[in-house]
Amino acid sequence: MSRPAGWMTTLTGRPAMRSPGHPPCRREIELWFWRRIGEGLSSEDAAHAVGVSSSVGSRWFRERGGMATLLRDPATCRYLCFAEREEIALLRAEGKGVRAIAREIGRSPSTISRELRRNAATRGGKLEYRPSVAQWKAELMARRPKTAKLAADDRLRGYVQDRLAGKVRRLDGTAVAGPQVAPWKGRNKPRRADRRWAKAWSPEQISARLKVDFPDDPSMRVSHEAIYQALFVQGRGALARELTACLRTGRALRVPRARVGQRGKGYITEEVMISQRPAEAADRAVPGHWEGDLIIGTGRSAIGTLVERSSRFTMLLHLPPLPGAGPRVKNGPAVTGAGAEAVRDAIAAQLGQLPGHLRRSLTWDQGKEMAQHARLKIDLGLQVYFCDPQSPWQRGTNENTNGLLRQYFPKGTDLARHGPDDLAAVADALNGRPRKTLGWRTPAEVLDELLAAAA
Repeated sequence: MSRPAGWMTTLTGRPAMRSPGHPPCRREIELWFWRRIGEGLSSEDAAHAVGVSSSVGSRWFRERGGMATLLRDPATCRYLCFAEREEIALLRAEGKGVRAIAREIGRSPSTISRELRRNAATRGGKLEYRPSVAQWKAELMARRPKTAKLAADDRLRGYVQDRLAGKVRRLDGTAVAGPQVAPWKGRNKPRRADRRWAKAWSPEQISARLKVDFPDDPSMRVSHEAIYQALFVQGRGALARELTACLRTGRALRVPRARVGQRGKGYITEEVMISQRPAEAADRAVPGHWEGDLIIGTGRSAIGTLVERSSRFTMLLHLPPLPGAGPRVKNGPAVTGAGAEAVRDAIAAQLGQLPGHLRRSLTWDQGKEMAQHARLKIDLGLQVYFCDPQSPWQRGTNENTNGLLRQYFPKGTDLARHGPDDLAAVADALNGRPRKTLGWRTPAEVLDELLAAAA
């Protein structure tokens, strides 16, 4: 027997709601998930921490582009929460009336009465109050969908799309197609492969330029964060996600800050961070404090660089291909000697030739190649310190030297073809250049003076 039209509105006092099936996870669970992401957990670990499957966590992370767009502040007491709904269900099952329930949880009787009518389950044709269903219905009714500004304003969206993904043109106005690229698959930019040619303005540049191009039109305004969210968050309906390929970073998802630089750093402790480095190393007054890093080439080839902070004297570490190394395997072991043992031996061979007062400390980036830094301290008495994650300026002398070395060892070339004699010749060329910061003396001359003063 069919029910009369409008029976649900009469029964519940609200319009009929279409059920998508099993109620989804509560909103507060997703909020807990994003709090765990903010702590640096992966999407799988964060999902397990809040009690959902890893596939659900991955879907949440992917759909929101790695951005916690949900309000992460704790909910206020203005509205009923899930704990209160559970208590209402328990008290209702005990047979207590509306006013008794209201006294128990400290709410108005009208609030309880309305809750029992509007958010009750109606699948069986009668009102049955279940807290999970009630929470889902309350969240569904509380949504305030707001159309994104870029989706509603065609003129503004066209301006943003043209500056972000517009064609590169020659001086005569003809478009330049650029190299052929593979279809976008929702992943980050390909490594060492052609990328899409576009104007590629950054969202910040677009947002700032709108004020210059349309000074008297307040409707032509959009923040750079709104542009990022339109690119990364699915369902915004403004910008296609494949336009992330036009961003400078080429990222398809945002990476939470707390997650950056967490993996593979078990050998780094607070005692070896740059904040513990002695002050004498920072002011360059005392010689013997070094900075180091690797410059990388194709085929997982590498050259180590060491620079003394006081004299700017440079040493290059020869890291030849490992004996019996096969072809390069993606995400496989190093083909050249850029592993921890090879780098440790190369540093010991170079700095071991110097007197003890000229090998006081070494500051390195947080790379796995320095996993055996404790052995260097034992063998050479050399204390190794590590920079903070994503902070190359903390070893600025070495970064500047690496820039000079790229004149001899450009990016995208095989560095394993250069022998130790070639590296020694390049290092000698750098050490023979006069430096303004040294009063136009050369690093080699300054190091000779330091050695002579200690003799």
